[in-house]
Amino acid sequence: MTIKVGDRLPAGSLTECTEFDPATACPMNPKVLDVGEQAKGKKLVIFGVPGAFTPTCSVKHLPGFIANYDQLRAKGVDEIWCMAVNDGFVMAAWGREQKADGKVRMMADGSADYAKKLGLDRDLTANGMGIRCHRFAMIVDDGVVKYLGVEASGKFEVSNAEAVLAHL
Repeated sequence: MTIKVGDRLPAGSLTECTEFDPATACPMNPKVLDVGEQAKGKKLVIFGVPGAFTPTCSVKHLPGFIANYDQLRAKGVDEIWCMAVNDGFVMAAWGREQKADGKVRMMADGSADYAKKLGLDRDLTANGMGIRCHRFAMIVDDGVVKYLGVEASGKFEVSNAEAVLAHL
């Protein structure tokens, strides 16, 4: 069952990697984070993408949230999370490449476990991508979903930063 407005985020974890080896510049030391603990007492924007370094995700989705960081914060958002079914190392490298540091937390859902708990998993094995998450965005206040925009296949209308700003 897909999460909906009014639901509490399900229990689960995501991985975040914020450290880089000074000698190699490679991401290191990913940390497993409890979603409920991380969401407690905060207003979050969580957006999900099918994959790091993919075209729409890299050209529009993540950059839109980075560009609108100040406007989102001005509307009371404490943190912005980007979630993808990639490992923590890939998410960290993508975030660094996109200059997301300090603006968007790059949250990895390596085995799609959390996407499945949200009911937002998507089977893209026919395209060689395995199980991924739908493109989506949600506003979460103290663990409760206040807005949810899930994109139809090939669309980018309800999960972009501008759509989220319109619902804050």
